[in-house]
Amino acid sequence: MKEEQKKKKKKEEKKKPKRPASSYLLFSKEARKALLEERPGTNSTTITAMISLKWKEMKEEEKKVWNENAAEAMEAYKKEMAKLPSPEPFLETRRETDAGAVFVLQSKGQWWHAGFHLTTAIVGPTILTLPYAFRGLGWGPGFLCLTIMGLVTFYSYYLMSMVLDHCEREGRRHIRFRELAADVLGSGWMYYFVIFIQTAINTGVGIGAILLSGECLKIMYSELSPNGSLKLYHFIAMVTVVMIVISQLPTFHSLRHINFVSLLLSLGYSFLVVSACIYAGASKNPPARDYSLESSTSTRLFSAFTSISIFAAIFGNGILPEIQATLAPPATGKMVKGLVMCYAVIFITFYSTAVSGYWVFGNKSSSNILNSLMPDEGPSLAPTWVLGLTVIFVLLQLLAIGLVYSQVAYEIMEQKSADVKQGMFSKRNLIPRIILRSLYMALCGFFAAMLPFFGDISGVVGAVGFIPLDFILPMLLYNKTYKPAKSTFTYWMNISIIIVFTGAGLLGTFSSVRKLVLDANRFKLFSDDVVD
Repeated sequence: MKEEQKKKKKKEEKKKPKRPASSYLLFSKEARKALLEERPGTNSTTITAMISLKWKEMKEEEKKVWNENAAEAMEAYKKEMAKLPSPEPFLETRRETDAGAVFVLQSKGQWWHAGFHLTTAIVGPTILTLPYAFRGLGWGPGFLCLTIMGLVTFYSYYLMSMVLDHCEREGRRHIRFRELAADVLGSGWMYYFVIFIQTAINTGVGIGAILLSGECLKIMYSELSPNGSLKLYHFIAMVTVVMIVISQLPTFHSLRHINFVSLLLSLGYSFLVVSACIYAGASKNPPARDYSLESSTSTRLFSAFTSISIFAAIFGNGILPEIQATLAPPATGKMVKGLVMCYAVIFITFYSTAVSGYWVFGNKSSSNILNSLMPDEGPSLAPTWVLGLTVIFVLLQLLAIGLVYSQVAYEIMEQKSADVKQGMFSKRNLIPRIILRSLYMALCGFFAAMLPFFGDISGVVGAVGFIPLDFILPMLLYNKTYKPAKSTFTYWMNISIIIVFTGAGLLGTFSSVRKLVLDANRFKLFSDDVVD
């Protein structure tokens, strides 16, 4: 079967027109001929060096003729390529007719804009779950897993950025994760696998963001009106209406200012939460601290893998190619700068929140540390104004997160429903956009109200979604693209990460789903409480 596919691919390659030479190669061909006539017997290396030096010393006016010839040849090549049927419908072809690419994934941003998007995708209120994840591991393993996850995800995202840069240099810039995976790995089913996983992530994060937003509103309401009649699902409905309205922002790039504010908000509420935890821990009547793990070995093991899955969900994003797609071409090298910006924020926020929260509450840490700081019984453990401001910051950032993670779904909707010829804001495109995006947000809101399992949802999404996309596929893509020798450290590092996180993903999925099933006995549909 593989041999047949290779033969078929070779036949298709023969039918394709030959890619034209660049302006430098056209110049090099002529210059080499002239230099060989002037200096017969000169070796090839010397001739090449002389050509390179001569090209660098040429003024732009002198290069103009070569640039024009190369441009004309490229235009002719593109016209010939456009006539050929695409072997796969998902490869990068004729983007000018792709509404998802033209409308949603506009490539206009700078590296710091990508940094804002990436930080919003990773550094969100899910960090308030870190003390809860620590309670399934304890101090030592918790620190170790948090650090390993940080190092591995940075490495993973760096490799994926290198693969995207490599494809762009070869004239195949990919703006979608599914296209990148299917093109590099040469498998059509991989395209649909990535769509399925990304849909699970986007929906899971959308549900979690709306659920946590509703919980934040409920916390503020309970403080202002302890005997009020409004329930959690009422606040979820309010948040859903707001999300429906702001989801009409048409492009990913249009979120850059919102996501810059989101970055500042994440730093703000992290500082406030850490301050609140230190205040509670240093008070005259601090919470009782118990850092012991589950007594049962099997329960302890399941809790540990659930915590690992939560770490994966917190560090994961699953949309790095779509974020890199917002960069103005050429995008090569820009994403790494955005990645460094993002991980500087991660270092500041993740460790401080995890340590301070687990230090104060130990194995009683809630899946939302704010619930631990504002218990149902008794007074708040920190100044009300600090907690109130924290809740407001969290609530505002959740709106940005909901928008970022909905972009892949919106891009798919736009690709299928919009007509690129009629303009982004034409009646033909505006009405379907409003209807589809509103239905998507309404669906996320409905499930958030019906299934209030924030901590458990994070675990399941991390195991099923983020681990395959952020810990496994980038390694495969790099090995396939750059083909490192099997004797190299890089090759075996990538293979080791694939093996370890495949196992962790399978065990994490089982333990997270197990906990979800066990917690199902503790709630009713449209419950007023989020189950830890």
